[in-house]
Amino acid sequence: MNVEHNPNIEEGVVLTPEQARSRRARNIAIAVTVALLAVLFYALTLVKLGGAVANRQI
Repeated sequence: MNVEHNPNIEEGVVLTPEQARSRRARNIAIAVTVALLAVLFYALTLVKLGGAVANRQI
């Protein structure tokens, strides 16, 4: 199979504006969820270790 590379032909998937908006909204939702989980895990760690962990001698 002989496939020539033509720089005038766009390769890959081309999204419609609606699909691009949907993808962006989904990516933002995933980013917010990951950030909230990180904050939740941090808060739970502080609660489990207790408030005195910040007052310990280094």
